[in-house]
Amino acid sequence: MSGVGLHTGNITTMTFKPAAENSGYRFLRADLEGSPEIIAIVDNVVDNERGTTIANGDARVHTVEHVLAAMVGMGIDNCTIELTNNEPPVGDGSSLPYVEMIQKAGVIEQDAERQEVIVEDTVRYLDESRGTEIVALPNDEYRVTVMVDYKNPALGSQHTGLFNLEREFVSEFAPARTFCFLNELETLWKQGLIRGGNLENAIVIVDTEMTTDELAEKLNKFGIMENAVLGSNGILNDRLLRFKNEPARHKLLDMIGDLALIGVRIRAQVLAARPGHASNIEFARKVRKLYEQQQKVRRYMPHTEGVVYDIQQILQLMPHRYPFLLVDRITKIDVEHNKIFGLKNVTANEPQFMGHFPGRPLFPGMLILEAMAQTGCILLTLKGVDAKTKIALFTSVTNAKFRRAVKPGDQLVMELELVRFRFNIAQLHGKAYVDGQLVAESEMSAAVVDREGS
Repeated sequence: MSGVGLHTGNITTMTFKPAAENSGYRFLRADLEGSPEIIAIVDNVVDNERGTTIANGDARVHTVEHVLAAMVGMGIDNCTIELTNNEPPVGDGSSLPYVEMIQKAGVIEQDAERQEVIVEDTVRYLDESRGTEIVALPNDEYRVTVMVDYKNPALGSQHTGLFNLEREFVSEFAPARTFCFLNELETLWKQGLIRGGNLENAIVIVDTEMTTDELAEKLNKFGIMENAVLGSNGILNDRLLRFKNEPARHKLLDMIGDLALIGVRIRAQVLAARPGHASNIEFARKVRKLYEQQQKVRRYMPHTEGVVYDIQQILQLMPHRYPFLLVDRITKIDVEHNKIFGLKNVTANEPQFMGHFPGRPLFPGMLILEAMAQTGCILLTLKGVDAKTKIALFTSVTNAKFRRAVKPGDQLVMELELVRFRFNIAQLHGKAYVDGQLVAESEMSAAVVDREGS
């Protein structure tokens, strides 16, 4: 496909090419020496002003979101997107031209398992200054709901929702075109944007009063020489909307494209109020971080239901050994809230009961604290601490409280929250339960230091 880029105004030929399993989406700049590739992940985003730009060194690609939305909507996981310039052709301002390219080429199923980030706990992004909120809730399928409110009578409030990507994307969302307000044109032009925009590839919403002569003078300033009329339906040239809520649908389309930069599919219900590229990208960063943490967990994950790490995986992560390894199982990791949950089975065979106390065995309070601390150390490994070269040492214990005795036969359930981790000092808050009752809690600090010989 060849055509002009919306913001740069550059003429580009774009070619979709097959890619190997687990390649993801990659933009290839065939016009530059060495044909550099830019992996389409949020880490490579360098600008999000009225569009999303990604870069690898000096190689940039502008306005990637419409193409990426088409990839996601059509079920494509791996594709090389080759360009002869720095921005995909805008087409009619929607994702439909790209969908038609994919339909014409066809899709091949590959052997690898599709990678996903599964949202198990609420992920939230809030920008109060813009009135923007984006939330991801656990759900078995990818669903997106968008509400926009421009506080402008020419557009008003709109909402839309996509509930089945396979059935709804092509007909209900891919055709939704990009749009802007008439009073934004001059500002966008001064920002170096919309150099390729015209009345055929964007909807212009009339939100200001002016004469026909003033309109012509304004458009000529931006290189738009075609005749235009203010019209009577609130859209320049009286263009008809493809959907009554087409602007809201295009915002949802943008969001799907921007969230493709997570790098994998997302399984969640996404609710967005007044989203834009900047908020989409910040939200994508949070979900990308969640995915990376999930990958770290899966490196050690056993195939046992209800277990994140069993004792064999714990032995890989912890330096402790008998008789001082006091964590038997990790049952849950909540990356979003920096929490981890673990178990310690207290048995009568443990050596401390020989002297603590004869005739009345009690699990020592300091060992409860140690069990909590060890659980917290496992959480640190998911925050980048290399268990093979680093070790965490107690530096302080404060506000320790022991509320009831722990005896042989009890099962300690530890809940640890990482409150702060800076300059290799970790601050944690721990709680321990038996049969749902709180038995101990404490605040503690640990210093992450090099292991001897590492």
